[in-house]
Amino acid sequence: MRIVAGRSKIATEFGIVAASQPLAARAGVQILERGGHAVDAAIAANAVLGVVEPEMNGIGGDLFAIVYDAKSALHGLNSGGWSPAALGRDFLVSRGFSSMPQDGIHSVTVPGAVAGWTALHTRFGRVPMRDVLAPAIFYAERGFPVSDIIAERWDALTPKLAADADAAATYLPDGRAPRAGEIFRNGALAASLRRIADSGAAGFYEGATADAILAASRMHGGTMTAADLTEFDPEWVAPMSTTYRGWDVYELPPNTQGIAALMMLDIMEQFPLGNYGLHTAKSLHVMIEAKKLAYADMLRYVGDPRFGDHSVRAMLTKAHARERARLIDPRKASEHAEPSAFAGLTTTHGGDTIYLSAIDRDGNIVSLIQSIYAGFGCGIVPKDTGFALHNRGALFTLEPNHPNTIAPRKRPLHTIIPAFMQKDDVRIGFGIMGGWNQAQAHAQFVANIVDYGLDIQEALEAGRFTKATFDGADVEVEALVPGSTIRELVALGHAVTVVAPRSGNFGSGQAVMSDGKGVHYGASEPRHDGAAIPEAPDAFRAGKD
Repeated sequence: MRIVAGRSKIATEFGIVAASQPLAARAGVQILERGGHAVDAAIAANAVLGVVEPEMNGIGGDLFAIVYDAKSALHGLNSGGWSPAALGRDFLVSRGFSSMPQDGIHSVTVPGAVAGWTALHTRFGRVPMRDVLAPAIFYAERGFPVSDIIAERWDALTPKLAADADAAATYLPDGRAPRAGEIFRNGALAASLRRIADSGAAGFYEGATADAILAASRMHGGTMTAADLTEFDPEWVAPMSTTYRGWDVYELPPNTQGIAALMMLDIMEQFPLGNYGLHTAKSLHVMIEAKKLAYADMLRYVGDPRFGDHSVRAMLTKAHARERARLIDPRKASEHAEPSAFAGLTTTHGGDTIYLSAIDRDGNIVSLIQSIYAGFGCGIVPKDTGFALHNRGALFTLEPNHPNTIAPRKRPLHTIIPAFMQKDDVRIGFGIMGGWNQAQAHAQFVANIVDYGLDIQEALEAGRFTKATFDGADVEVEALVPGSTIRELVALGHAVTVVAPRSGNFGSGQAVMSDGKGVHYGASEPRHDGAAIPEAPDAFRAGKD
């Protein structure tokens, strides 16, 4: 079975940038056309997304990336920020918290995005950072027309913005959110970006921007210090991987949820999904049950690996996958999935994002994800900076002795994950945003490619399921899945909620691909305002050289 895609995949021998907003994708392509590396293009697109899609991302948040460098190897970057040195479990409990605050200043960890840009650019960049950030500075200062879906989400967050005077002054001109097509300007953000363009990471973690972040923290009773900002460094990591029916699939290691996608795939591999067929009840039942099992292990065992020996190698063995697969009853949906028991591991129980991908004419690929977690993060905007601080610390737990218990200078379990897959000379950088939706959406994308033979555009557009909770038989299924399949899932005991197409429930994603023969492909799904835009050759000079 093939699906009828609403768009065709993009094909070119040059570069492509796929992003959730066309102005951002085009900005990345402009950098490619100036001779930039895929990394330069990804940073440019990300910076513009922080301007044009501010409810989802920005320099107040974190960043993760996988970079395939055609001349060397695969590289992973974890630029998720840590908690302030004075913020730990005892501090919060002493102030009456029984669970992690989900917004406000105590949910704020150090923003890692700008440090991530600097690390990526230092290693791979070809174009000066001043040029890379020029499109974002232009749109922040001169303004841009707000696009459709972003306008809807922005408007829905009006009460949150109105609760903070600086947030309201920044994002609610004339006392309301801008409507689709209206021009929005953010001069304060242009100034913040200029400081980064001039001074790199020091333009954010020191000086006027850092002073404003610390002033906001003090005003709201927070604990962040100058040292918390200046001493933070991103971490280069080796992506972790599994094989899925002959393909190598890569995710970033903990503290991210990427391992859940790999565990899902290992469990799914025990079943002949290709024989079951796309969007059949047998296929979806296996995937939904695999999600429950994989996430149960991820939630129990994953945290910041710098804070204890929380080895996850045992989770990624095929033997473990076979054991977990035996727990799937083909006749009945489970109500509860128990985590595995691993020798030597702790056994206590335990948002809003953008994803973009870029490929350059040399075949270098960047899979990049960046977020401020909830819509407009914690709801606090440091004065005269033009950006919201994220609330990524909300994902810590106050449960003692858990791998993800908050502690000073610790990174929380992270939802945002970039991904990459390859077989022979075919390489795909892909990702699908949306909180805890991400790992389960990644596994579905891979199955769409490998089991059902879809191309990257079809694989993104195909109807999905998502389960936002971690227990019970509830699951949301997109109305793109046939009604007969949904009825069969209900008969198996799944508590199905059918959700209309193009909602935000299932996230949205992008992908780029190299076929190993010199042709590059790009895809952006229609659940968002996004686009995959190809680089144009310099045709006007080609005949004059």
